[in-house]
Amino acid sequence: MKSYEVNFDGLVGPTHNYGGLSYGNVASQSNSQQSSNPKEAALQGLAKMKALMDMGFQQGVLAPQERPDVAALRRLGFAGSDAQVIQQAAKEAMPLLVASCSASSMWVANAATVSPSADTADGRVHFTAANLNCKYHRSIEHPTTSRVLGAMFANQQHFAHHAALPAVAQFGDEGAANHTRFCRAYGEAGVEFFVFGRSAFDTRYPAPQKYPARQTLEASQAVARLHGLREEGVVYAQQNPSVIDQGVFHNDVIAVGNGEVLFYHEDAFLETDKMLAELSSKLAKVGGKFQSVCVPRSAVTVDDAVRSYLFNSQLLSRPDGSMLLIVPEECRGNERVWQYLQGLTGTGGVIREVKVFDLKQSMQNGGGPACLRLRVALNETELAAVNPGVIMTAPLYDSLTQWVERHYRDRMTENDLADPQLLLECRGALDELTQILKLGSVYPFQIN
Repeated sequence: MKSYEVNFDGLVGPTHNYGGLSYGNVASQSNSQQSSNPKEAALQGLAKMKALMDMGFQQGVLAPQERPDVAALRRLGFAGSDAQVIQQAAKEAMPLLVASCSASSMWVANAATVSPSADTADGRVHFTAANLNCKYHRSIEHPTTSRVLGAMFANQQHFAHHAALPAVAQFGDEGAANHTRFCRAYGEAGVEFFVFGRSAFDTRYPAPQKYPARQTLEASQAVARLHGLREEGVVYAQQNPSVIDQGVFHNDVIAVGNGEVLFYHEDAFLETDKMLAELSSKLAKVGGKFQSVCVPRSAVTVDDAVRSYLFNSQLLSRPDGSMLLIVPEECRGNERVWQYLQGLTGTGGVIREVKVFDLKQSMQNGGGPACLRLRVALNETELAAVNPGVIMTAPLYDSLTQWVERHYRDRMTENDLADPQLLLECRGALDELTQILKLGSVYPFQIN
């Protein structure tokens, strides 16, 4: 039976703005308060989806959240009609209104952790929505995320869904941004690689001093238990605390893996040699041959990696066994990074080609190609059981492009977020989107 890695990209929401909400994310903070362009952001993301589909890769789409989140503001004490809630929040607590309007759900690498059926005890694909507990504006996402994923992967014979972990610091979970899977083939048993920034209970593990470590060891272990993973099919590794303090807020900002290959920066991990040996040994036991590609700090500094998002790229397998690296335009704009990439593809190694995409709107808010997609390995039967409305096709691309053109503004500032009309625009757009994607009622305004 054939198997595939399907990339489900996040569709950028209508309230895409530069709120600077993510402490520890250099790009998010440095572009705070600038004017954004939601229409351009959504179209840039759709163009990447279409291009990968045209290259022969399986591609899907994941719907955005309802924003502003008026229910979240009500829980914080704002009252009255929806318009009054927004106006009151804008007057009394603008940062809370900005948080309730965040379009951060576009970065669906944080939506959930996914384990394929070949790895799990019950032979189903398992999803655990991420609690994203470190940041308020992201912590309000998981209820809708769970409903959307449930509507996309609804067949209980093939798919199992778990609620987010307890919303406390000890179980901070940031989803697939800190999770990679290595395998010989997508439909075969593999090794799931969980990267954590700190331990909540074990003081032997060091922690960063400046920025928060968002993923805990305990959260990763809990997800592995929920998914029924075998101990011999799991490797845990700690992120280097010093790179977290340099703006590497998730592992996918400093490393990316696919198939049998890990592409990583020299300073990405603690106890790197021990971790590589464990990955190699465990992958060999399921028939794989682990390969690592280390980018030396002498060629690319951590600062270069953070500014260019070299590692927040998509590493994709081609039919001939070679790999394609999808990078943002910012990599070409960094002389050292671009020089390194040209040398990498010229060596005859496994990474043979680099393709560049313009994702400036997302990049300026702190997310690149890898942030924008949730990877789901599926066999033919499972792929056939996915809601067909969310699988990218040429007609769906056309429909979504026209939908964006109809509903999205081409400019968004903090003042625009205080406009009650924006809520009505967003609800109208999302109501239509659920019909396009055949999701049913997944948003609070559709349910309540």
